[in-house]
This record gives sequence, structure tokens and C-alpha cells, in this order.
Amino acid sequence: MNQTDDVKNYLLSLQNRIVAELEAIDGKGRFLKDAWQRPEGGGGESRVLADGDVFEKAGVNFSHVFGNELPPSATKTRPDLAGQGFEAMGVSLVLHPRNPYVPTTHANFRLFTAGSGDDPVWWFGGGFDLTPYYPFLEDVVEWHETARTACAEFGDDYYPRFKQWCDEYFYLKHRGETRGVGGLFFDDFNELGFERSFAFVKSVGDSFMQAYGPIVRRRRQHPYGDRQRDFQLYRRGRYVEFNLIYDRGTVFGLQSGGRTESILMSLPPLVRWEYDWQPEADSPEAKLYDDYLKPRDWLGD
Repeated sequence: MNQTDDVKNYLLSLQNRIVAELEAIDGKGRFLKDAWQRPEGGGGESRVLADGDVFEKAGVNFSHVFGNELPPSATKTRPDLAGQGFEAMGVSLVLHPRNPYVPTTHANFRLFTAGSGDDPVWWFGGGFDLTPYYPFLEDVVEWHETARTACAEFGDDYYPRFKQWCDEYFYLKHRGETRGVGGLFFDDFNELGFERSFAFVKSVGDSFMQAYGPIVRRRRQHPYGDRQRDFQLYRRGRYVEFNLIYDRGTVFGLQSGGRTESILMSLPPLVRWEYDWQPEADSPEAKLYDDYLKPRDWLGD
């Protein structure tokens, strides 16, 4: 078994484990399996849950694709690889809870290889981030504590470095706000050598449900009404804007001929837009804008 097979087996195991944990949390919903093939090479399996007790929509996708030429989104920062063949595999998930007090979340973990011969170029990418609508400070702090712990054995600089990268990446420039409260984001990651870099990815991947599961269990029964639901749907619009304008994974999937339904799985089932809406002063909605939608040192404040 080669190194790529090890990564693929881990990602498939991670997909299965996350799906099982989410089904246990939801209680009602079950993930449907949808296997697909890509004409240019490779395929994957989408797992989608709809209309559950906790999750209005949830998707946990695995893909393993390859081709003769990297798309422009993958060579933008690596022009030296233009025209090279590639292989890419990863798990990507987005969870849209029904209750506005349970945050939306996103995670992905991936491996790219490019070039040919016995010494191809390779790198890992991934991370996870949290998008609350009515945030609780203790949840955000715990989320970041888990992220820091996942990075700790690899060096003290990885959490602050990848936390900052997450804040910068999940930033809606046209809105002047972060998508949520961040987490970890890394790309082009190979600095530890293959085995140690892979170990880092596994540590972050294995910590995702450790970070998210307790938040869901604490907030899933929180009472809410039409006001909170309307605000949740309005803020989901920011999620759509980011994914369609900025998200590298979405752009890569579409440019590389991936399966459109699986690529756009990340979009929420219901969204609403309002023209130039502003929160009332000193309201819970204003607190999200004033205190949370900006980069902060959550573990130092």
C-alpha cells in the first residue's frame, strides 16, 4: 500500500465516522449515499441528510479525481504546475442545523499531487470553521481550544498561524466582515514531510466532531421563534455569497469537471435576502456583528 492509499483509507474512514456521529446526534435523519463518476477520471460518494430533527441539511462528501491538466484555480499560486497532470482526494462537509442557536459549520481535508514520475509535487489542505447566528462565547472559546489542542504536538506556531489564515480566508471583502468565528485553515502544506504532515491532517480531522458535537448537544433544544429563524435565513445568504464568489474548493470542483450537485451541496436549503437590512442597536443580532464578525484572539481576550 502506498502513501496515497493510506490517505484515501483515512478519508473514507473519517467520512464514515462523521456520518455515524451526526446520525446519532440527529436521531431522525439518515444520510443517503450517492456514488458518482467523473468522465475525465475518478469519482466519489456524496452523503446527504435532509429534513432531520437537528440538521435541516447536511452533506459529507468524499471525492477522488484525477486528470491530465490542473485547472486555473489550482495553479493560480503555483504557475510552475500549469499543464501538469493531477490527483486530488478529500472529504468536505457542510452542516446546516435547523435551530438558529446551533451554528452552521464547514470542514474539509484534502491531498493534491501534481506532476509525473517518481517524485510528484504534493500538498495537504483543510481545516474547519464555525458560523454562528446567535453565538455563545463559551462555545466559541471551546471551539478554538479544541483547534489549538489538535495542533499542539506539531508546534506552538501552527494554531495561531492557521487561525489567522482562516480569519483571512473566510472574509467577505465586499461586506467587510468574517463569515463566522473562524477556526483553522491551511493549504499547500507539506513542510513537515509526508508522514508528519499527514499526521497533522489526521489530528485536525479527528478533532472536528470533538469540537462541534458538544456545541450541537448544548444548543439543539434552545427555544426560538420567527425572528430568530428569519435572521438565520438572512445570514445564510452570506454563506452563499462566500461559496460562490471566493471558495477555492467550489471553483476547483467546477473548473475540473466535478459533479455539480455534489459541489453545490454546501449551499443551504433555504435562504432569504433583504435590501440593506441593518440590525437594531443593542439587539442580539447587532451583537453578532459588533462582537463576533471580526478577527479576535478568542483564547487571549
